[in-house]
Parts: sequence; C-alpha cells; structure tokens
Amino acid sequence: KPGEQKHPKEPSSLQCMHLAVVACGDRLEETLIMLKSAVLFSNRRLCFHIFAEDSLKPEFEKKLKEWPSSYTKKFESNIYPITFSVGNAQEWKKLFKPCAAQRLFLPVILKDVDSLLYVDTDVLFLRPIDDIWHLLREFNSTQLAAMAPEHEIPKIGWYSRFARHPYYGTTGINSGVMLMNLTRIRSTQFKNSLIPGGLTWEEMLYPLYQKYRNYITWGDQDLLNIIFYFNPECLYVFPCQWNYRPDHCMYGSNCRGAEEEGVSILHGNRGVYHDDKQPTFKALYEVIRDFPFEDNLFQSLYYPLQSKFLDTVHTLCGRIPQVFLKQIEKTMKKVYENRVIVYLGANHRY
Repeated sequence: KPGEQKHPKEPSSLQCMHLAVVACGDRLEETLIMLKSAVLFSNRRLCFHIFAEDSLKPEFEKKLKEWPSSYTKKFESNIYPITFSVGNAQEWKKLFKPCAAQRLFLPVILKDVDSLLYVDTDVLFLRPIDDIWHLLREFNSTQLAAMAPEHEIPKIGWYSRFARHPYYGTTGINSGVMLMNLTRIRSTQFKNSLIPGGLTWEEMLYPLYQKYRNYITWGDQDLLNIIFYFNPECLYVFPCQWNYRPDHCMYGSNCRGAEEEGVSILHGNRGVYHDDKQPTFKALYEVIRDFPFEDNLFQSLYYPLQSKFLDTVHTLCGRIPQVFLKQIEKTMKKVYENRVIVYLGANHRY
C-alpha cells in the first residue's frame, strides 16, 4: 500500500553459515568428501564458497548436482576462479602449495559476506558446523578470527623449535580451520613490522610476504602467524578438538579436549587419508566417502567405522578410538532423534 514502509528481506547471506575452501590439483575428491561431511550433520543452511582452478569447476558442479535433493536443498554453492588482488599472482601461487595463499584474500574477495569458516580440503566435520559457528558469538570486541594452536607441547612443536620468523603464542597457530569475522577484518588497522602506523589487511599482505619470504616454510600459515604475533588481541584461540591432526595422537595422546569431548573437526594433514601411516584417519575418510547419502547413519556409517577401527589398534592413534567416535556418535543420535520425531509427528494419528 502507498505510504507503507517495506522491510527489506534478510539477505540469504545472513541466513546461512558460510564455508570456504580452496581446491587445486588433485584435491577434487577430498573437497567433496569434506563438503559431504558438512552437509550430513549440519542443521542450518550452508553457503559453500569453492575457490578452484578453472579445470575443476565443471566437475564440482556436476558432482554436487548428483547428490540427492534431500541434501542439495540444505546448501547453495558458488565456485570462484583463483585470484590474488595484490602483489604478484605467480609468487602467491608458488607459496607453499598451489593456490593455498588464496585463503589470505577471502576478506577482500567476499565483500558481501560478514562471517566465514575457512577449512583446508583435508578436513572432516564430525559434528554440525552450527557448533563451531556459535563460537563467533564468543569473540570479544577486538577478536576477528579464531584458530587452534599448531601444537600442544612446545618442546615437540614445529614453530617453537624451528621458526625463523615471529609466530603467535608459544607454539604458533594452525590455519587449516579458521573462523573469521570478515567485516571486522576489513575495517581493522593492523599493527605490523613494516611501518609505525596501522595497515589494512589488504595493504599488509604483500609487503609482509616480501619482508619474510626467505624465512617462511608453511606459506600462508606463517604469514597468519606473523600477523597475529603483532596483533594477539585480534585472535580467539579455540581448543585442539576443533582442528585435530595426526600430531595430536601419533606421539601419544596430547589433546585433552578431544579426550574429554571427542574430536569435533578432523584434519588429515600430511596426506594421511591416502597412505597407510595413520589408518584411523584413513578409516574415517573412507567411511564418509563410501556412505550412501540416504542410508541409515548407524548401519552404514557408524558400524563400518567401528569395525575398521578394530584394525588400527596397533597404532598410537588407533588405541584411542573413543576420541574419534564420541562426537560422531552424539551427532548421529541427534540426527536420528530429529528424524524420528519429525516422522512420528507427521504420521501421528489417533
């Protein structure tokens, strides 16, 4: 009606949880399994932001369309080319692994996205993304990103032993799972070792890389460590069960949070999903990969996992199966209960 004020509809970007990943080379399957684990367990709608080489784009589109509609309605996906807004694109591409540095540019590229969870391709969700998304609410007024420590024990941590550049805290941080408030990142002036004043995120990236390029081993992760070394008040540190890697069990169990609560997010770095060095990690990857979408979660996911784990008890990680199973079991019970309640509710007749 004339004179009536229209309230704009909430944009879909606020209604969903944003998940970003960067996939190059042979990482197509790994990325799809990661996205599958996200969709299997999450409650709220998901928005996928997939940064991929041009050759992978049609494959991603094709594979995601093949998923059953009961799952495809839970997410929307956008596929972007690999682009670097500052500095030399070829140099960024060569930094650590091809395309890995793309994650540094997410605040610049995704201008309309407020908050985002970035993960590496070799990550698996063992509980709803909703649960890590809630940590955004725990940020204080200066925090704008959240990561887990690179290690729990300084004397066996990489940064504490070998780093030749500044790094965050006593053991550094691991950037494989990174929760970000992009709005805050875009509006912050960061302290740095380049000029006495502050610099924006975009202004800082390339000069920082130029300054430390001869000292960095782990590429973009090292740059993030340098940034948060100078701006520690900007980082929220979440516990190791949110980024659980082979290092947490291959020298004996050293992630207390996972022992108490179970692994929330599994990070199979070092290529462990594809070799036989850590069969416990590989078992989880294969079971999620092979799970037929619409099957019963307990029958076709949990029980095969339990039996595969029996073959891994001779390894240090395999000796603590409850650490890997606790969250996934809890999550499946919730999914199952929700479905049963919905089903009963819909079919309840007196």
